[in-house]
Amino acid sequence: MRKTSAAVARLSQSERAGQSAAPGPGVVRMHQGDPDFATPRHILEALNDALEAGYTHYAPFQGDPELRAVVAEGLARQTGETWTAEDVAITHGGTGAVYGAMVAYLDPGDQVLIPEPNYSLYGDVALGIGAEATFVPSTENHHLDLDALAAMAGPRAKMVILCNPCNPTGAVLHRDELEDLARFCVERDILVLADEAYDHILYDGREHVSALSLPGLLDRVLYCQTFSKTFAMTGLRLGYLAARGGMANAGLIAHKTAAGQINSSVQRAGLAALTTQADDAATMLAEYAARRELLDKILASAEGIAWRKPEGTFYAFVKYDADMPAREFTQFLLERGLAVRSGSEFGPSGEGYVRLSFATSRDQIEEGAKRLASAAAEASRSSPAVRS
Repeated sequence: MRKTSAAVARLSQSERAGQSAAPGPGVVRMHQGDPDFATPRHILEALNDALEAGYTHYAPFQGDPELRAVVAEGLARQTGETWTAEDVAITHGGTGAVYGAMVAYLDPGDQVLIPEPNYSLYGDVALGIGAEATFVPSTENHHLDLDALAAMAGPRAKMVILCNPCNPTGAVLHRDELEDLARFCVERDILVLADEAYDHILYDGREHVSALSLPGLLDRVLYCQTFSKTFAMTGLRLGYLAARGGMANAGLIAHKTAAGQINSSVQRAGLAALTTQADDAATMLAEYAARRELLDKILASAEGIAWRKPEGTFYAFVKYDADMPAREFTQFLLERGLAVRSGSEFGPSGEGYVRLSFATSRDQIEEGAKRLASAAAEASRSSPAVRS
């Protein structure tokens, strides 16, 4: 039998790799961040029209020129700076953008600073490259701890990774903490990979501050975006990497080597998503807000758990009291009919937590929250720490 590569061996041991199996029948599924809304009708119509018009062949490697131009126009409006289509590379979802950016700019031994808990993809890609993933604990309320980050940054620190709003915690970073981070990155000549997939999913009037808006940071940001969350297009696998000064092209080279061109007709659907006036995103956000309140109604007073209402995204990061590792507690919940993600998948600080997605129906959320509350109380009462 041939041996797998060292990179594959490392990745196979990652927390995320061990949680890929689909839960069985009768299980409430709150483990996946896949919006349960139908993809908006005008996007599907654009996809069908593109197929009928012959968009079934190879697209340009960098992406549909018209889609790239529209993305660049949006970035120019957002930042007040000049952006062109050459600054944009269309990718296989946000995952492709993250992968291309990290492979293009990290070498084996380079240090990647990952404030955590954070999306596990970043650590997995760093492992595959052979880079050093340094997990930087966040504050108690899951915001940036710049003192900890500065203390842990070594001489080969090359990149900081931000997910804002954050998967899994739902934290939305404040302008002042981001400006402090920007000054640090400029002083240390560190790149910022900014994954802002959930930038339209915010609650209680919060402002999303993009890394692209921070002083001095614009020309060192690798901006990763996806159509998946805002437009409920997860299965269509469409995203983009945007960066100025030729930086997007470097990410494109890495991306096209691994994945090739993007589906031609799906890119036309993405164009419709960005150019057609519709209120679908606002409707989805209002429903997510209602679901968040439903979760709070059940979990706020539940025994054996504590949770902080997320500031953004459609995830709840729930702390439990039971004296068992997060992976074990996740399995404990699965045996009681609830599928969630282990908090330890998202970094060392995620130990003692589980992540729930409320991108599912209210009935499923209510039943899932009740199962969580019941199981957490059972586990808490039976843990050695409680019994003693």
